[in-house]
Amino acid sequence: MDLLFLIPLAIAGLIALSLILGSFFTVNTAEVAIITRFGKFLRVAEAGLNWKVPYFDTVAGLVSLRVNQIALTMETKTKDNVFVTIPISVQNRVRPEKVFDAFYRLSDPVAQIKSYVEQVILGHVPSMTLDEVFASQSSIAAAVKQELDSDMAAFGYEIVNVLVTDIVPDAKVKSAMNDINAAQREQVAATARGEADKILVVKKAEAEAESKALQGQGIANQRKAIVEGLQISIEQFQKAVEGASAKDVMQLVMVTQYFDTLKSIGESDKTNTLFLAHSPGAVKEVSDQILESMLIAQKAGKG
Repeated sequence: MDLLFLIPLAIAGLIALSLILGSFFTVNTAEVAIITRFGKFLRVAEAGLNWKVPYFDTVAGLVSLRVNQIALTMETKTKDNVFVTIPISVQNRVRPEKVFDAFYRLSDPVAQIKSYVEQVILGHVPSMTLDEVFASQSSIAAAVKQELDSDMAAFGYEIVNVLVTDIVPDAKVKSAMNDINAAQREQVAATARGEADKILVVKKAEAEAESKALQGQGIANQRKAIVEGLQISIEQFQKAVEGASAKDVMQLVMVTQYFDTLKSIGESDKTNTLFLAHSPGAVKEVSDQILESMLIAQKAGKG
């Protein structure tokens, strides 16, 4: 009798325990649970320990409230007929107040977001050139975000951010762009090198002209000093030797210079062989020619 009484009691206890344990469930942080009763939406369970009517209420699913990133790759053609691949990252999350819409109204949120992104990209990129697409990455991302914000809000989703991470043209187009860029840079470098060479040539010519001017001035000063020295020598010689004319003194000076020059040439180790007309008449002729040249230069200077 006791055994027959204990068996139903134990069964009833197990059923009661299962009912109690089946009535409680937990929801993790940053998640909510969809509770249904006989398949009909009942409520949204927040994070923590929750209670439901056993066998009547069911946890239909969990919805994450975290920010989710969807990576998409779009391929389209630009205005100048260049095919480009555009990687896009869409950061989105479910609005806590619209969990019902996010869970029941969309069967595939990723596919829906991809369709909207394709619509925006196809509405913007084909009207731009390749250079404009590269320069408008941020504006393209802003246009996609604005479109998604307005469209996905009705389904309970918030678009946190949209990032256009890159613009990838065809490999041949990319290579051609690099060649154009390299050619332009080489052109700029060649222009700079030409300007530098031009400056060097101009500065060299200016330096050479200045050097020639200074050299001419030095020769003029040298000749002036020689003339002044000869004048002093003639005056002193005429004072020491009475009756000596300026021509005689000049001839004597020229002969002296002539022999000093021969001596200097002979004393040099690197002197080549020289053939000179060396006779008293030749020396006198050289002296007369030098004196005549100096007199002509003096008359020209006075004129």
